[in-house]
Amino acid sequence: MHETSRLHPAFKRALAGGPPRGVAAPALRPFGMETIDRVLGGGLAAGRLHEVFPREGHDEGSTAGFAAMLACLLTQAQGAAPTILWLREDAAQRGAGLHGPGLADLGLDPAHLLLGVLPDARALLRTSVDALRCAALGVVVLELGGNPPLLDLTATRRLTLAAEASGVTPLLLRLRGGRAMPSAAQTRWQVASLPSSPLEADAPGHPALHISLLRQRGGAAGLDWTVEWNHEAACFRPAALPGSRFPLPGSGSVPDAGSARDAGNDGGWRIAV
Repeated sequence: MHETSRLHPAFKRALAGGPPRGVAAPALRPFGMETIDRVLGGGLAAGRLHEVFPREGHDEGSTAGFAAMLACLLTQAQGAAPTILWLREDAAQRGAGLHGPGLADLGLDPAHLLLGVLPDARALLRTSVDALRCAALGVVVLELGGNPPLLDLTATRRLTLAAEASGVTPLLLRLRGGRAMPSAAQTRWQVASLPSSPLEADAPGHPALHISLLRQRGGAAGLDWTVEWNHEAACFRPAALPGSRFPLPGSGSVPDAGSARDAGNDGGWRIAV
């Protein structure tokens, strides 16, 4: 692990524990909607880089939720649930922590979600490459704000090569004004919030999104779908008619690093700092 990362030594040892599995044809994880899976050639490719952007600033919570949904989709078919590593910059974590209960409502198991907080984009990208070499992980979410100069075609190629060797899937979550740039990503998605249809007795409905496939290497793109997320089955389906709005992760916070280390106070969440 590079010295610029501020991860706990125990976390560094965990990343060093899994040897690369070797380059192989990607496994496909079906979205659950035939129209999407057909365009993707059967589903989302595991072990390949995927980018996710919000349409507007107010769509960032839904976009983070979509990244969480993809993480569930990618890992639910892998038997014993592998760990999902979510990497954030320190400034983003101080501004607004991930909303643990909201992520759990989307289907993420807190026992298999690890949050890593890095000082800057350079440290985050270096740590991401190291993490992607650990075959014990299932998904690495790289949350980056703005447009760091280091996030160029070369950097995304490094991520892609590490992912192809291990089979771990990187999800590049671009928030806070991030713009699309040339990259080695397999797919690029744009997300917009939608109201959801309430369930019986006015219970909150399933999270609804408008998703656009902006780019796909070697495949069709420029397509849009209106979807809702079924967290019980870990799949998407066509959205019902809109009704009340369902809040996606984007408010509240997980415990800070100090409280997370206190026995009995972390609620199952693990924070590496």
